[in-house]
Amino acid sequence: MRLATWNINSIRARVDRAIAFLERENIDVLALQETKCKDAQFPFEAFEAAGYQVAHFGLNQWNGVAIISRVGLEDVEIGFPGQPQFGEEPVTEPRAVGATCGGVRVWSLYIPNGREIDHPHYAYKLEWLAELNRNAGQWITENPEAKVALVGDWNVAPLDTDVWDIGFFDGKTHVTEPERSAFQAFEATGYTEISRKFIPAENTYTYWDYTQLRFPKNQGMRIDFAYTSPALTSAVTGVTIDRNERKGKGASDHVPVILEIAIS
Repeated sequence: MRLATWNINSIRARVDRAIAFLERENIDVLALQETKCKDAQFPFEAFEAAGYQVAHFGLNQWNGVAIISRVGLEDVEIGFPGQPQFGEEPVTEPRAVGATCGGVRVWSLYIPNGREIDHPHYAYKLEWLAELNRNAGQWITENPEAKVALVGDWNVAPLDTDVWDIGFFDGKTHVTEPERSAFQAFEATGYTEISRKFIPAENTYTYWDYTQLRFPKNQGMRIDFAYTSPALTSAVTGVTIDRNERKGKGASDHVPVILEIAIS
């Protein structure tokens, strides 16, 4: 199985790129983030014509997550139990969708950005990660053989070398100790951040801002990750970061992370 995660930054603007990526890389399951559309606006027909099923969770032009699969799409779950809400009139934002695809329980995740350290969104981000971790631990406690993949845009740079200039991020989100601790806590729960295992190289990024020629200068961030449960970790045989997908007209500001899984 080839499982990919990708912050698409608007599926309606990049549906052709997404279809081309699926075909070029022979992807079985694709987890998308920031689809930026309501369910009724998602281009289901394009993916169905290519042989894929789709589960999507979107409420408006913000956030939005999807799972696209050609190896089955079962037990779709919109949000995880106890997922924190946000807003003046709190709602469960479209940041998590789960489905079982070919025996793997895939979660497409778009972790809150945090905005600023003193902003309520930052506390929301930490609460969101903690509640996801609690659920993730419960899933493998109840079934140690469960093959679970927590993939997506985590909006955390766990290491100083995961950003192009740590000094630039002084006093900003994504690199603070509480965020990093919340991210690393999944390891203690029993999960493995599998992309680091296969791609430990420093200054290897998955996101480059559109401004200031960040991509040509390789001034990026590594914030797209894949946590795998013990039963799935042992089945992963490789990981690649498709940096080339950031090139060309109409690219997303993120690139796909692809897992090779030895599962029939």
